[in-house]
Amino acid sequence: MNNSRPSLHDTTGGRSMERSPPPRRFSQDSNAPPPGEHTRLLPNRVDSIPYLSPDDPAVSPYNLWTVRFVRWITVALACVAFAWWVLTVVSVFMTPPGLHVRGSPFFAFSYASIALLTLAVLLLFFAVPSRPARVLGFVTAALLLVNAIVILAVPRLRHDEVWAGVASVLWAASVAVWFVAADRTVQWGKAEEEQRLTGRPESRRTLLEWVEVLLSTIALAAMALAVLLMTCVLTMRAIDSGLEPPGEMYWVDGDRYQIHLYCHGNETDAAGNKTTTVLFEGGEDSVEHGLWQFAQNAVKNGSIGRFCFADRPGMAWSDTAPSPLSASMASDVLSEALSRAGEKGPWVLASAGIGSLYSRVFSSRHGRDVRGLLMVDPLHEDLLSRIGNPGRGFVLWTRGIMSPYGIDRILGAVLRGRRAADRVWGRSAYQSGTTIFAKLQESLVANSLTKRDVVSSRAIQNKKTPLVVISSGHEIRKDREWEDKQRDLTHLTMNLEDWDIVDDAPHRVWDTPSGREMMERRLQKLVGHQGGLDA
Repeated sequence: MNNSRPSLHDTTGGRSMERSPPPRRFSQDSNAPPPGEHTRLLPNRVDSIPYLSPDDPAVSPYNLWTVRFVRWITVALACVAFAWWVLTVVSVFMTPPGLHVRGSPFFAFSYASIALLTLAVLLLFFAVPSRPARVLGFVTAALLLVNAIVILAVPRLRHDEVWAGVASVLWAASVAVWFVAADRTVQWGKAEEEQRLTGRPESRRTLLEWVEVLLSTIALAAMALAVLLMTCVLTMRAIDSGLEPPGEMYWVDGDRYQIHLYCHGNETDAAGNKTTTVLFEGGEDSVEHGLWQFAQNAVKNGSIGRFCFADRPGMAWSDTAPSPLSASMASDVLSEALSRAGEKGPWVLASAGIGSLYSRVFSSRHGRDVRGLLMVDPLHEDLLSRIGNPGRGFVLWTRGIMSPYGIDRILGAVLRGRRAADRVWGRSAYQSGTTIFAKLQESLVANSLTKRDVVSSRAIQNKKTPLVVISSGHEIRKDREWEDKQRDLTHLTMNLEDWDIVDDAPHRVWDTPSGREMMERRLQKLVGHQGGLDA
């Protein structure tokens, strides 16, 4: 019996065979199946350490320097976007040097808001990239580029937006492009790290990730819809720019913006004498919306020989002015526009509602050239608190920030057949961003700068100027304070010609036949009056 160690060689067939060691197992699981044709032959990158679970916090795209760098750049862009957004907010209330836009400042604000919100969504959901987010980001970028092209291609829009508006839309478009690029970079980094640490890119998501994807998609869809609405409104603005103003545009305030001035009628009468010109000042609406038609009819029937009117900044065809804008500032630019047009008076000032405050300031500065004052249901300076009410100002500001999306204007054009004239100076003009901004400017300084201007003008008003006050019967019956203030305004000068109360007339007295007839009679009387020229 041989007790020696068995040989490791088998001499059968003259060949020796060395015993193979058992296969190496890469799993510490004792219940793992035996190796098969799909068994990994080489160890993984982590020196045979088992793969991590996809839910392990270590599996993150932040492991890559490229992804971290993209996030740092995004944070820096968000800081810049926030600073620009703050400037656009401030410019609504007080225009910083160089940031004045001649159209609605709410468009630049909206573009700045879109850029800031896009970066906020990118940062909030940075580690959860998704295809819907990239698609919506691409759509938003494309629409913003269309907006930029339209603004640059249409001369009137380019004039309105100036460099600040153009920069805002290009900035928003650039941010949208960056969003798509950053999201795609994070998607790449996520796949790389999952492949390295888990063995394959992960296709499934946790419940929290699905919620984040849903929220980001909703936010981006809302922004894409907002930009689509802005594109529609911008298209309507481009169409409206084809509506030529009836008068001429004159640069004012150091050539910063333009005022629309229109004059009609003969400068001399049949005897060759210079005609007294009636200078109309609109109330809550532009002169074109009602008073223009009244003035043209008055020229036709011979009640007056000639009239002029200028749109206040932001109304109808006139550009918006920098903020703040008080009554004296508006009066100064009116005087400048009249001077550039070669219009020197003499004047009869016809005004309505809040427009009477502007006419009073103008009259106090041009006393020798003013032959009469006709005020139609005028607003008293003691009631300016109603205009400057903070609640009203907040409503105007809210309407302003919503105006670039123009849902009411789009529905009016599609369902009600509103035309360019309706949107520029007609029944839909109150929906435009420029008109809303003009009223907001009016509200912001009504009870401070404007009230001071009007109170001062009353003290220096030429007391010999003939005065006519025509009041609305409707307003007097429903507001006792309004009646008291109308009575007080009849003492504005010492030369009251008439105080008429048109019983059936609303605030817009000229909307009724009796109101129009009364206004024509009083204007005819004032135009033929020679008083008011002698100080």
